[in-house]
Amino acid sequence: MDWALASVAVALLAYAAVSGRISGTSLTAPMVFTACGLLFGTEVLGFIDLSPLGDDVQTLAEATLAVVLFSDASRIDLRALRGEAAVPARLLGIGLPLTIVLGFVLALPLFGDLGWAEALLLAVILAPTDAALGQAVVMLPRLPSRVRQSLNVESGLNDGICVPLFLVVLAVASVESDRLGAASALRVVAEQIGYGALAGAIGGAAGAAALIVAGRAAHAESDWLEIVPFAAAALAWGIAHPIGGSGFIAAFVGGVAFQALRRDAVGEVGHLIEETGEILGAVTFVVFGAVLLGPALGHLTFAVGLYALLSLTVIRMAPVAAALVGTGMRRQTVSFLGWFGPRGLASIVFALMLEEDGGVTHAEQVMTAVFVTVGLSVLLHGLTAAPLAERYAGWFAAQRAKVEPSAEARPAPEIRWRRQLGARRA
Repeated sequence: MDWALASVAVALLAYAAVSGRISGTSLTAPMVFTACGLLFGTEVLGFIDLSPLGDDVQTLAEATLAVVLFSDASRIDLRALRGEAAVPARLLGIGLPLTIVLGFVLALPLFGDLGWAEALLLAVILAPTDAALGQAVVMLPRLPSRVRQSLNVESGLNDGICVPLFLVVLAVASVESDRLGAASALRVVAEQIGYGALAGAIGGAAGAAALIVAGRAAHAESDWLEIVPFAAAALAWGIAHPIGGSGFIAAFVGGVAFQALRRDAVGEVGHLIEETGEILGAVTFVVFGAVLLGPALGHLTFAVGLYALLSLTVIRMAPVAAALVGTGMRRQTVSFLGWFGPRGLASIVFALMLEEDGGVTHAEQVMTAVFVTVGLSVLLHGLTAAPLAERYAGWFAAQRAKVEPSAEARPAPEIRWRRQLGARRA
C-alpha cells in the first residue's frame, strides 16, 4: 500500500502546527522535513517507497528548482545593487570558480575511481549554495546589511550560473564515457543554453507585459496578478522543453527579464510563487530524506564522509577568503561568509539529472557524495545558523561602537528575502 502522499501530508501538517514555536531556533524547516523523510523512508518505516530514479521524484525536484530559480532571479533588483555589488560580485566571480577548482582538485585523490571529468562534475554539482538552509542568517536585522545581502544575492544567482556549467561538464563526462561524440555534445549544450535563454526571455517579457498592461488599465484583480510570475515561469519552461532548451536556464533568465522589464508596475506580486516554492521545497526535502539520503547513508565510506566535510569547510571557506582579499572585511566576517554556504536544492536536482543522463560511469558514487554532503549541510548549517548569527551580530554591534567605521558597516541596498510560510503580508 502506498502511504507516500499521506506521509508527506503528515510532515507538512506537523511542521505547520509548530512552525511559529521553532522559528528562529536551531531547528530549521529543511532539518525537520529531511528527518521526517528519513523516518518515513524505506530504511525505517517504509511508508515512502518511491524509486529515486522514477518520474515522480525527478519531476518534483525539477519543478521545485525551476520555481525557485525564477523567484530568486525576479526578487533581486540588479539595478539597486549597482552601488554596492563588490562583495557579491567577488563571491560569484572569484569565489565560485575557485570553489569548483578546489572541489575538483580534492576529489581526484579521494575518489580514485573517478575520471577527471567525473571529479569536475562532482565539484560543479556541489558549488551552488542554498541560503534557505540557514535562513536566520539573511533574516536577522541586527546583522550588517552588506553581509546579509551578499549571501542573499550569492545564493539567488549562483545556482542559475551553475546550470550552464553543469550542462557543459556533463556533456564532457558523457564524451569521456564514449556516450556522445564531442561535436554532438557541444551542439546539445549550445541548444540547451541558447534555446533556454530565448525561452526565458520570452516568458519573462510576457509576464512583465501583463503587469504593465494591468497597471495601466487599472482593472485587474489583485489575486489574479499573483498568478503572473508563476505563469511567466511556466511559460518559459513550457517553451524551452519542446524546442530543446534547458528549462532551468529558461526559468532563471525569465526571472531576470521579468524583474528588469516590469520595473514598478502594479507593485509586489511575488507572494504566490514564493509560497509555491516553499511548499515544493518542503516536499522535496521529505522525499530527499526518504529515498535519496537514507539509501546514500547505507553506502557511506570514509572518502565520501571526508569529502562532504571538506566541501562544507575548506572547499567553500578558502575560496571565499581569497575572493574577499582587499575588501577590508575583517576575519570574523570572512569566516562568517565562508561558513554559510549551505548545499541544498540545486545540488539535489543536478545529481538526479546526472543519473537520468545515464552517460557517466561512476554516477552512483558521485550521487552518494552529493546526497551525503547535502544531508550534512542540512544538519550543520541548520544547527549553527541562529546561534552563530546572534554571536556575529553581537560582535558587529561592538565594532560599530568604535570610532573607526568597518567595511561591514557600509549599508547595502535591501533585497527582500523569500517570505517565510505563515508570515503576514505587509
